[in-house]
Amino acid sequence: MKKDKNIQILNRISLLDKLLFTKHLAMMVKSGITLSEAVEAIASQTQSNKFREVLTKISQDIKNGNSFSKALKRHPKVFNQFYIILTEVGEESGTLSESLEYLAKSIAKEYALNKKIQGALLYPAIILIAVSLVGAGMSIFVLPQLSNLFESLNVELPITTKILLFFANTMKNYGVFVIAGFVALLLMLRIFIKLPKIRPKWDSLMLSLPIFGPLLTNKELTSLCRNLGIMLKSGLPITKALEVEYIGTSNLVFKDYIERIEKSVNKGKEIREELDQGNYSRFSPIAIKMIGVGEKTGKLDEAFLYLGDFFEDEVDNIAKNLSVVLEPFILLIIGVIVGFVALAIISPIYELTGSIK
Repeated sequence: MKKDKNIQILNRISLLDKLLFTKHLAMMVKSGITLSEAVEAIASQTQSNKFREVLTKISQDIKNGNSFSKALKRHPKVFNQFYIILTEVGEESGTLSESLEYLAKSIAKEYALNKKIQGALLYPAIILIAVSLVGAGMSIFVLPQLSNLFESLNVELPITTKILLFFANTMKNYGVFVIAGFVALLLMLRIFIKLPKIRPKWDSLMLSLPIFGPLLTNKELTSLCRNLGIMLKSGLPITKALEVEYIGTSNLVFKDYIERIEKSVNKGKEIREELDQGNYSRFSPIAIKMIGVGEKTGKLDEAFLYLGDFFEDEVDNIAKNLSVVLEPFILLIIGVIVGFVALAIISPIYELTGSIK
């Protein structure tokens, strides 16, 4: 019996894996343990088989004379440009342990932020899944039986019942095709929104949604400001920091922002000046003002780090209130569905009993 196969579900590299690796590596390097030995020791303790393979290869590359950052570059799907650049700066300046500590703090905050958002979305997700399962169960098991019953009644059916019967008969005769078509539609939508001409509009739409838009916007701003602050604090020039952040940003709206800011900085303009003159609607006035203060005082890194914490607090506040805001809408939708089904079922029965003299 190979019970180890049960661990295959952990055979993926999560943010938590990278957090623990970075935190432990920083501590071990600070204690004087050689880099290859530290990576090898951590690899033997990780539960993810895939991550263990990656770390083993990194350890071997270091033993073969490669630098740590060069070894990381061979695994771009695991370690992003931000991670690699900070380790490279740490190696060149002899402060690798400090760079790893910066990375560990950054990843820890990103992990906590993701958990807050996931927690906020958990309640609406559970409700929607439960409603979907109940609806699917009724469509497959209950509605076909009601269809036979209503068709046997010698009464004029109301429009609500006719709609319900149409849905029931459709699911009864073509349910498999309907579900398959729905899944295919979702896959096509996913492919469609990735098209070069559609993706920017989709990302902009996501940021403009009434409830989720501010949450996504503040999350992007948190990541942007925090990463820039950490890179500047590590000694990177602002142009290089913007270049790295551009590569690591997935949202095309913010990718465009970073590209335009980088071009203006390369021309000698200040970031505050560019933000004031350009169309950067996702940047709040307080963010623009703080960046300007940071540039004037020579403490731009501290300004970005402050803004990273500020926008994280905004995400936290929105996440805490998200379930409270969504609950009335969810209950309203459920109430409408339940009321429609109840009306469709009760109306013909009422018509039948009323016709009996």
